[in-house]
Amino acid sequence: MKLIVNGEALEVEATTLEALLKELDYEGGWLATALNGDVVPAAGRAEFRLSEGDRIEILSPMQGG
Repeated sequence: MKLIVNGEALEVEATTLEALLKELDYEGGWLATALNGDVVPAAGRAEFRLSEGDRIEILSPMQGG
């Protein structure tokens, strides 16, 4: 399936947001996710089905100052 992840076109096998995070090696409870502009809480990622062309944003905190 073709998705746009953080502005980059990717071909993935994942069908849910949770599976996508695993496929892309994102781990940890500090991630924030959005699907087509709508924030997806961590608890709901397994329920959010992905569709061809979806736009996903994955944000993780950075250290520094």
